[in-house]
Amino acid sequence: MENPYPEWLQEAESFLIRYCGEFSPFLIEKARGAYIYTADGRAILDFTSGQMCSVFGHNHPAILRAMQAAGEQSLHLLSTMLSPPVLELAKKLAALLPEKLDKCIFLNTGSESNEVALRMAKLATGGFEIVGFAGSWHGMTAGAQSYTYSKTRRGYGPAMPGSLMLPAPYAYRCPVQHCRGTCDNTCLEAGMQWVDEQSVGAYAALIAEPVLSAAGIIELPPAYVKRLKELCEERGLLLIFDEAQTAFGRLGYNFAFEAYDVTPDFLALSKTLGGGMPLSAAITSKEIEDQCFENGFIYITSHVSDPFCAAVGLATLDILVAEEMAKRAEEQGNYLKAQLLELQRRHECIGDVRGKGLLLGVEIVKSREHKIPDPDLGARISARCLELGLSMNIVRVKGFGGVFRIAPPLTVTKEEIDLGVDMLAQAIEDCG
Repeated sequence: MENPYPEWLQEAESFLIRYCGEFSPFLIEKARGAYIYTADGRAILDFTSGQMCSVFGHNHPAILRAMQAAGEQSLHLLSTMLSPPVLELAKKLAALLPEKLDKCIFLNTGSESNEVALRMAKLATGGFEIVGFAGSWHGMTAGAQSYTYSKTRRGYGPAMPGSLMLPAPYAYRCPVQHCRGTCDNTCLEAGMQWVDEQSVGAYAALIAEPVLSAAGIIELPPAYVKRLKELCEERGLLLIFDEAQTAFGRLGYNFAFEAYDVTPDFLALSKTLGGGMPLSAAITSKEIEDQCFENGFIYITSHVSDPFCAAVGLATLDILVAEEMAKRAEEQGNYLKAQLLELQRRHECIGDVRGKGLLLGVEIVKSREHKIPDPDLGARISARCLELGLSMNIVRVKGFGGVFRIAPPLTVTKEEIDLGVDMLAQAIEDCG
């Protein structure tokens, strides 16, 4: 990065809305597998899978073949018209899921899939109150944003009425200052009491990520989820699992909810479903869908049920099953986590290593004993990683330090994992 402010970046800032703060300081020419390649010839190891979407690596050959074949058929149709790829994708998804998750709608983004689940939950229950988690990220559209409790709220005016919040089970930094390293559900019991006190008696749904990614990789433990479902049923809250980042093998399961003895009322898929293409889905039961249909449910958008993206979704499903990606993520994730735990042993600035499969978090602190956060060091390490050739995403948890969100593609090799860990270690030493 000899020129920190190249001409192309000046042009970008002249003509593009700066939608993400500052743009990355390099221009990407192509992407393949676990690497992205800059216009000036650098290869950068991608430990974020793009925007967490290229779950099977960039430009997977099977996805490219599906795109080529689909482009020769149809790209787009009137919203009421269906195509063979849409029907086939719905059938194949239903075959992988429990009986209570068998009715699908195909859209473009995670925001949209969550919007559909939220709208249907409100229509089915007659309520309007939605419970979300502190630190959650469910999208940028009005409804999904209202129940997103991360750094995207301030300055945009009122959220939707009925937006209620639960503390997340952040065991490393217990939100009710009770637990020490292992959550015992105290935050859930207390949090639901606080939600009840805020409620006006019009509950509709609770929306949750199995791993709260933007909150710093906060995993919902199985015992926690079991109790969460019980509390939802007591109140008539439908349970929505937003599996934007956790589905399609990333946690060592085809879908993250398979780790729980719980089936959600709605499953929202996005990011990984399209393998890099804009495709999402909201999935629910026949009973809920029947009720919503009778109540006049409508969700017409320009690109609902587009055949082109559905064909890509079929390819990602085939890759998931044929290449046993869930098993691969578990094996490679265990290997990577062991490497990160060894780094923690060697470096005082690593306060915590958490997560499962190939969705892991590394929290940076000044003092491991006192858990004093060090977001500035985290930012310097991230910048140094990029200089060395490793793309590492750091999320800043409000009031705490930075947490590296590590999510390489499931096709990552052990050699690439070793290379990435070596670069992270070098960056920590250079910035220490």
